[in-house]
Amino acid sequence: MTFFVYSFVSILTIVNPIGGLITFVSLTSGMSEGRRKEIATRSVVIACLIAVVFAVSGELILRFFGITVDALRVAGGVLLFVVALNMVFGKSSPEGVTDEEVEDASKKEDISVFPIAMPLLTGPGTITTVIVLIRSGKTLGLKVLDILAILAVFVLTYIIFRFSNRIIKVLGVTGSLLVSRIMGLLLASIAVNFITVGIWNLYKTMS
Repeated sequence: MTFFVYSFVSILTIVNPIGGLITFVSLTSGMSEGRRKEIATRSVVIACLIAVVFAVSGELILRFFGITVDALRVAGGVLLFVVALNMVFGKSSPEGVTDEEVEDASKKEDISVFPIAMPLLTGPGTITTVIVLIRSGKTLGLKVLDILAILAVFVLTYIIFRFSNRIIKVLGVTGSLLVSRIMGLLLASIAVNFITVGIWNLYKTMS
């Protein structure tokens, strides 16, 4: 249960559905309720599938490129820390969706794949996190818990997107940004843990 909670919180903080809520609402403003539900469903399903595929195939990817999991921990930790700083200071969205990309996406009919599914929900940070977490599970049972954590995060994300209007009314823009900053702080802590564990394991391997 502890491992599941750690995986769930780690993935939730980098996906940050509350932070992505403002982008989702702005992109779907003026759409019918049915269309918004369709986009929410499709984008979350696609993002979840991407995360699961990388979690399952992460071992093969690392072997193909000759990358150790500890090297990925350090590199991923640095990436997550930069993302966390941006979240804390409100400089950009969690996965680096720029204003230009949002403006371009608003002109397209189908925005579920880009930019909502990727990179808003499942970007480089999310992919790195799920690969590191799945490799951290030493047993099949722990790896299954990682997959379940991914599914649980995206179920929660769907609920948040599905009822986005109500949540925005309750939290407001300021409240949403506050939650995003808190999650950024948590993400920074997770990133530091990735970096320190990775460096320590690399040191032990070399020594």
